[in-house]
Amino acid sequence: MASVGPCHSGSPNSFEKKPPRGRAATAFKSIRSLPGEFRFMELPVSQSSEEVEYAADGISENGNLEGIEEGRGSEVDQVIDDSPYTGDVSAGERSSSDSDLDGISLPLPPIPSSLTDSKWNDTASFVKKKNLQSWYQLENGNWELAKVLSASGSEIIASLPEGKVIKVQADCLLAANPDILDGVDDLMQLSYLNEPSVLYNLQYRYNQDTIYTKAGPVLVAVNPFKKVSLYGSDYIEAYKRRSNESPHVYAIADTALREMRRDEVNQSIIISGESGAGKTETAKIAMQYLAALGGGSGIEYEILKTNPILEAFGNAKTSRNDNSSRFGKLIEIHFSETGKISGAIIQTFLLEKSRVVQCAEGERSYHIFYQLCSGAPLALREKLNLKSVEEYKYLQQSSCYTITGVDDAEQFVNVMEALDIVHVSKDDQDSAFAMLAAVLWLGNISFTVIDNENHAEPVVDEALLTVAKLIGCNIEALQLALSTRNMKVGNDNIVQKLTLLQATDSRDALAKSIYSCLFDWLVEQINKSLSVGKLRTGRSISILDIYGFESFERNSFEQFCINYANERLQQHFNRHLFKLEQEEYIQDGIDWTRVEFEDNQACLNLFEKKPLGLLSLLDEESTFPNGTDLTFANKLKQHLKSNPCFQGERGKGFTVCHYAGEVTYDTTGFLEKNRDLLHLDSIQLLSSCTSFLPQVFASRMLTQSEKHVVGPSYKSGGADSQKLSVAMKFKGQLFQLMQRLESTTPHFIRCIKPNNLQSPGIYEQGLVLQQLRCCGVLEVVRISRSGFPTRMSHQKFARRYGFLLLDNVASQDPLSVSVAILHQFNILPEMYQVGYTKLFFRTGQIGALEDTRNRTLHGILRVQSCFRGYQARRYLKEFRAGISTLQSFVRGEKTRKEFTVLLQRHRAAQVIQKHIKHKITQKRFEEVKDASVVIQTVIRGWLVRKCSGNVGLLNLGDKKGNVSDDVLVKSSYLAELQRRVLKAEAALREKEEENEILQQRLRQYENRWSEYELKMKSMEEVWQKQMRSLQSSLSIAKKSLAVDDSARNSDASVNASEDYSGDTGCTNFKSHESNGVRSMSAGLSVISRLAEEFEQRRQVFGDDAKFLVEVKSGQVEATLNPDRELRRLKQMFEAWKKDYGSRLRETKVILHKLDNEEKIADKFKKKWWGRRNSSRIN
Repeated sequence: MASVGPCHSGSPNSFEKKPPRGRAATAFKSIRSLPGEFRFMELPVSQSSEEVEYAADGISENGNLEGIEEGRGSEVDQVIDDSPYTGDVSAGERSSSDSDLDGISLPLPPIPSSLTDSKWNDTASFVKKKNLQSWYQLENGNWELAKVLSASGSEIIASLPEGKVIKVQADCLLAANPDILDGVDDLMQLSYLNEPSVLYNLQYRYNQDTIYTKAGPVLVAVNPFKKVSLYGSDYIEAYKRRSNESPHVYAIADTALREMRRDEVNQSIIISGESGAGKTETAKIAMQYLAALGGGSGIEYEILKTNPILEAFGNAKTSRNDNSSRFGKLIEIHFSETGKISGAIIQTFLLEKSRVVQCAEGERSYHIFYQLCSGAPLALREKLNLKSVEEYKYLQQSSCYTITGVDDAEQFVNVMEALDIVHVSKDDQDSAFAMLAAVLWLGNISFTVIDNENHAEPVVDEALLTVAKLIGCNIEALQLALSTRNMKVGNDNIVQKLTLLQATDSRDALAKSIYSCLFDWLVEQINKSLSVGKLRTGRSISILDIYGFESFERNSFEQFCINYANERLQQHFNRHLFKLEQEEYIQDGIDWTRVEFEDNQACLNLFEKKPLGLLSLLDEESTFPNGTDLTFANKLKQHLKSNPCFQGERGKGFTVCHYAGEVTYDTTGFLEKNRDLLHLDSIQLLSSCTSFLPQVFASRMLTQSEKHVVGPSYKSGGADSQKLSVAMKFKGQLFQLMQRLESTTPHFIRCIKPNNLQSPGIYEQGLVLQQLRCCGVLEVVRISRSGFPTRMSHQKFARRYGFLLLDNVASQDPLSVSVAILHQFNILPEMYQVGYTKLFFRTGQIGALEDTRNRTLHGILRVQSCFRGYQARRYLKEFRAGISTLQSFVRGEKTRKEFTVLLQRHRAAQVIQKHIKHKITQKRFEEVKDASVVIQTVIRGWLVRKCSGNVGLLNLGDKKGNVSDDVLVKSSYLAELQRRVLKAEAALREKEEENEILQQRLRQYENRWSEYELKMKSMEEVWQKQMRSLQSSLSIAKKSLAVDDSARNSDASVNASEDYSGDTGCTNFKSHESNGVRSMSAGLSVISRLAEEFEQRRQVFGDDAKFLVEVKSGQVEATLNPDRELRRLKQMFEAWKKDYGSRLRETKVILHKLDNEEKIADKFKKKWWGRRNSSRIN
């Protein structure tokens, strides 16, 4: 803050004096300027600034549209020869669809030209007349609200909040906004835009834990240094449905996702700010929202799990931040055609390797070292020979071993789980942890001086042995690599011993190289796990989380590169929020007063200019063998002393005037860090290791050492022979990053650090104001308020709103249609400007047109819905009538079929019932009949016995004549009779049971008999078939022989009546014929015998089979076993059948021979008849 003058404000108009930075966004997307309840009164051009008053009503509510895609002018400023933007920007307008009018910000007060030309904070007369509260800057630089009591000329008497009355000049006061504007969520809504008003608005929201505020297209995020209830699934769902429109990282991520899907253009979210401002957490929050909306494939969970891995290996505690990113990171999240995450690619920049071997007091090395020592399992600790953190020299350089509120052991468990999720195998994890342990043990290797020239060699102790074991190398080879250096002079190899300092540097270089290669290898493994593959569509959202601007008491090479990267990012910010925006206004020919801002191109030229830029001079000095840090500093002072952004300091120091302030650098270690040399001996040591990772690291180092400097950073003519230095490599990466970001639609998030104590609830105005000035937030708001954020081409404007015209002007050109639309809706001329190709509107002016368009479209849709409803109802009525008719026919047919089936079932049931009832009745009758027969039998027997007993009793009575004895005898006979009846009944029951058993056996025998009958029938059928086939063969043979015999007999009779005085042919024919007759008679006798044998055998087999069946059925009694005899009979039949078949085949052969002889006889016969006929003719 500047020194305080008489009015305790060294620069009361400091905001006016500070030139703005950056440029308006390429696309002012999703700007939410005012809530619905806030409205501004329109101001005529003739009104002065003193008459401007805030009003809560007076302007009708406008539509809520989003995402006007803006044009983009070409870069007209002179750029350096190797700028990443060379030839990248064109003056053509970017295309946009009809649907990208979602979310145009609500109306704001118009900015008349009289106000535009005046100073923003020239409110002295207004303050004096209205006696409002004003801002007054105290001696400590803070701003306080002062109430104006009276005004006399240029002097004002005001009272401070503590009751103190002061007398100040009017220029020392800045107007304050009314209370109703306290805590607005967009700085564009402030009536008075000045530094204290912005600071107070941010502090007001910060005290309410509302840490996000919009500054036009830029989101300002103030680090709360505590957990706030602004995140979670409920908030994600609210921003997804757009039911919550408060500024938030979710809103920025949602806008990027929607624009990517709508415009099919890659998006980028650029998060910047100082170290400790919360960039890493903001990036994670944006990734969580994208994962929630674009998730579903499961890979989004892997992307989120990369954060704990990269933070453990790439973040460390610094004096300003407990979780400071010591590398740059660009996460490019790819999406599929359906809008789901399909993969990601992570690119890293400039890992701070020196932190591995050097650590300042109060800081820590990388988190993973402390996490490994605290949380490694017992087995892993024993395998790696891990000790406590205090026993490693690399970590002993700072007494800070823990971070308040952070459990390193728990964090290590999270890292291991994350490695599992991103598919890093257990073996690779163990190898990575072994490399970490090797780096720690390398720091414990000590050296001893062996001669008077200070040459040193490593001490063979636990550290040396452990390192050799962990990396898998020979102990002697490790000793030589750390204490000697092989140099080639001509054709000779010279072994040079290293001094104690050189040996220590060689050890540290090996440790840094191992850790750097491990970090790069780990990022490569993560990228393999997150690979996009065939689902790549080209659409992506990139999230850039890179180190912020740094300025310490001692700034080295790392701060030099970090601040250079921030200068380039600020240039990108300026291009998109200042330069291209205003250049588009000028190129389209509209009336525009250029807003000045501080461009950092001069500082970039200081870094990148050739051949006298900082990077070129550093690279040149690094190539000289005798170059030192002091000679490099002197060279800078010699060549750059005239540059306004450079200032030489005493010794090895120099100062650079950055966009964020002046930073003094100490060149100590610049050349060594820029060369980043790891001698070939160390590389060969790693390549000879038996472990997998050291070999991979050595191969990568050899590949990189063989690369020459290529690309835009060098031109032909001598630089091709140089090796790729760290600065040039970083510059090339930075240029590639800028080119990638330039091809995307950017969304900016500026993180603000409220205090250096990292404590919640503390808001330091001076620190916040410095960061706001550095990132150009106030200038962005000025551009957004005074500019034309809404723009549309003539063709698109006419196509979108032309149907709202009362007159038919469709045949006119788009410009005439656009002007007619503007006149039709009485849009004030100062609220828009007509360019060569586009129409430019001030904030909110297109809302009335969009409201009318929406109402008209709503009415059209309402009419269409009514007509379509009528058509649908009529169709439904007809459809229902047709369905009812069809249903009646179908149901009738169905009922008739069901009735037919039911009738059939009823009749079948009656038949079944009749048979069942008949069976039941018959069974009951048989039972009654059997019971009656039994009863009758018993009674009849009893009566017979009774009659016979009475006769005997009478005879006995006659003899004895004793009546009483007769009675006794009858009683005894009666008892005996009853006993016999019971015995007969028991015997009857036993017989019935035996009868039942016999019936069961009989049924079993009947079943078996039926089975045997079936088998016998089948056998008889087979035999009959075979017999019939044999009979047919014999009958055929008999017929053929009979025919041949009759033919020969007829021929013989004819021949007997003829004259046999012929030649010798006749005699031969007769002899052949007589032989044929004899042969035929022999054949007939053989066939007759075969036929007789067949008949006899058939009769025998038939009789035997019939006899066995009768034995089996019990009809005939025999001692033989019918089953065995049946099998024997079958075998006999098969044997006879086989023999009979062979004889039949022999007979056929004989008959075949006889047939051949008959043919020969026929031939003779023909010849003889021919000669005979010829002789007769003669």
